Amino acid sequence: MSAVLLRYLAREIFGATALVLVAFLGLFAFFDFINELEDVGKGGYTLYQALVFVLLTLPARVYELMPIAVLIGTLYALATLARHSEITVMRAAGMSNLTLVRMLGIIGAVFVVLTFAIGEYIAPPAENAAQEWKLTATKATVSQQLRSGLWVKDGRLVINVRTLMPDRTMRNARVYAFGEDYELLSISEAKRGVYDGSGEWKLLEVSRTNFLGERTEVEKLPEIGWRSDLTPEVLSVLMVAPEHMPFGKLWSYISHLRDNNQNADRFEIALWKKVVYPFAALVMMALAMPFGFIHDRMGGASARIFMGVMLGVGFHLLNGLFSNLGMINAWPPIMAALTPSLIFLGAAAWMLHYVERR
Repeated sequence: MSAVLLRYLAREIFGATALVLVAFLGLFAFFDFINELEDVGKGGYTLYQALVFVLLTLPARVYELMPIAVLIGTLYALATLARHSEITVMRAAGMSNLTLVRMLGIIGAVFVVLTFAIGEYIAPPAENAAQEWKLTATKATVSQQLRSGLWVKDGRLVINVRTLMPDRTMRNARVYAFGEDYELLSISEAKRGVYDGSGEWKLLEVSRTNFLGERTEVEKLPEIGWRSDLTPEVLSVLMVAPEHMPFGKLWSYISHLRDNNQNADRFEIALWKKVVYPFAALVMMALAMPFGFIHDRMGGASARIFMGVMLGVGFHLLNGLFSNLGMINAWPPIMAALTPSLIFLGAAAWMLHYVERR
């Protein structure tokens, strides 16, 4: 009986989840495409290129929407069972809540693995390709938070890159070299910077000003080397939001920031969210479980699905809220990433207890 019920539940939940995902993706793709229409015509950006950009961002949307889709899919499957009193019959036949939880846990584990795989191996390269596609199509450069360009600290060097191209080459870079007592030793201005693939940047057409006590010396160099852990892949944080980066890149950039005594809170929170977020599917299934014991007179499938949408939206908003609160208040990154899931898991336990008592 348990094996049959498990197969039935899995078929219903996977089917409903897939339908919800398709519906949500269609809706978000439509809104994203409408938003992209504002850029059509800029730098030769066409409707076709806008459509390709939207399609490339869909894997990231799947990753974001998976817990909500799982919640609604589970609600629908349990509502279907409740509508035909099948859960009541099975419980009367001796099926315990623990058995149902175990079944939902097995199904949820598949969603956990699927969510992790999409978030780690599919969404990041697709999102990166989307940003490169748009930057190339619009003939734009990687956007910067400061008008003066990108600033990074690498040991005793401070590097200012005015323009980082979509192919990861640099334009108009400055390298400020400091001594042990933080005295400025030299400023090197390079027209171009190219990564050679072996851990070193080649800065080309360089004009270097050396500060020698009370005098300065200017020299022209065809090329200088800058060995750094800042590979083009690590610098891709400028093109992709931290939440859409793979675990390895996040870890590398966090290590770089820590080595240079820089604040890495945003990236650490994103790292912990990468660890915690796939398990949100299990939390959503636990949240849906109490609704399987509510009879149709208390609202029916449509009302439960609507409630599932609201709960899913609430989880998504709370997830973003705690990420921002964690950065503002300097909370431990794991706390900012884990709290929304714990809140909803606690709500699921309370609801199940309430339904059982009734």
